[in-house]
Amino acid sequence: MADKQISLPAKLINGGVAGLIGVTCVFPIDLAKTRLQNQQNGSRLYTSMSDCLIKTIRSEGYFGMYRGAAVNLTLVTPEKAIKLAANDFFRHHFSKDGQKLTLLKEMLAGCGAGTCQVIVTTPMEMLKIQLQDAGRIAAQRKLMPQAVTPGGPVEMKSPTAMQLTRQLLKEKGIAGLYKGLGATLLRDVPFSIIYFPLFANLNNLGKKGGDGPAPFYVSFISGCIAGSTAAVAVNPVDVIKTRLQSLTRGSEEDSYSGVTDCIRKILRNEGPAAFLKGAYCRALVIAPLFGIAQVVYFLGVGEFILSHLPKRNN
Repeated sequence: MADKQISLPAKLINGGVAGLIGVTCVFPIDLAKTRLQNQQNGSRLYTSMSDCLIKTIRSEGYFGMYRGAAVNLTLVTPEKAIKLAANDFFRHHFSKDGQKLTLLKEMLAGCGAGTCQVIVTTPMEMLKIQLQDAGRIAAQRKLMPQAVTPGGPVEMKSPTAMQLTRQLLKEKGIAGLYKGLGATLLRDVPFSIIYFPLFANLNNLGKKGGDGPAPFYVSFISGCIAGSTAAVAVNPVDVIKTRLQSLTRGSEEDSYSGVTDCIRKILRNEGPAAFLKGAYCRALVIAPLFGIAQVVYFLGVGEFILSHLPKRNN
């Protein structure tokens, strides 16, 4: 975020607005990323992001690319709000008398932000992945009707997010929604440690004056570069997280008992390159998401909304 002081309510609004706009714009690419990461050797349906999107439109229609979007749009506001506001909070807490933060303190602030956000991120990703991958499983079932069997707690052809939530809570309690929490932490904490310091330093390079904010295009480009860099850096963990959180898979596809088991089986059966599956999709998703977030902060959308709310008379 820019270095100007922003009230907490404005931070929350800015983070939420940025998340809603960003998810709407890039969700189809995120769907392709999930399906590419989940397909294993011997059960490949898609050769690339474009191939995945084309086949999705053909078999599921245009809105098939937005499977699981409702979950994201519902939960992305608190998720992004927590992430962005927490980073600003920790940066403010670590700074003394407005002095520039050291790189270590910037990384610690990012670490705090990444840790806070998993409260919302884990169940959001858990539900989203089931809905996004349902089309891939259905396509496999058509091609290999005897080879694909449901492997999770939900045995519905097209479950909704509410059906999934109720089933998971009934069978496994709240822990069902937090499957893959460890992998989510392993992804989101390093992501934030890389992203926030990198953005802050890139953004500072574009400042025209010593105290004034950088031009909005500098914030946008800095957000895109920092976001895509961090996304690619943590993609191996994102692959692990996606695999662990997938409840339904083909009968010939591996299942995993934990992070270590997942790493071992991927290395043995698919090779190291499998950890880069969907990396370019993830970069294409994250870059505009955080570029948009920085522009929303720069434009002061939250401050504008708050300034036009009717004031109470005491």
